[in-house]
Amino acid sequence: MSRRERDSFNEINITPLTDIFLVLLIIMMVIAPLLDQQGLNLAVPNNVEVQDIKNENKLVSVVVTDDDRYYIDDTEVKSSELENTIRQKSKDLPEGVLILAQPDASHGAVVKLMDKARDAGVTNISVSET
Repeated sequence: MSRRERDSFNEINITPLTDIFLVLLIIMMVIAPLLDQQGLNLAVPNNVEVQDIKNENKLVSVVVTDDDRYYIDDTEVKSSELENTIRQKSKDLPEGVLILAQPDASHGAVVKLMDKARDAGVTNISVSET
């Protein structure tokens, strides 16, 4: 190899390196706003018997059945009427909502109930299995 061939490779081409850094910068700029989304604030409860909570009778108790039906005070409530019913019941029972989900109730039905309760102005939501 002659001296002339060695001299031609004495500088590093940084164009590919800057391309990679620009792509990484763009990816970070796109992902960063997505990381700021807020989820549910959950507090892990102590072991409390559900019977004790029911007997206090300061909570609106909503049962979610295996076939995703909602019952308040042993009366079936349609999902479209949940928000208004919870809002009316929470005037008399201001402590919050107790969701009693049967073992095969779908996750979507329970989350829908939580959303309706939050939209009705309820801030304390408890979930238990019946």
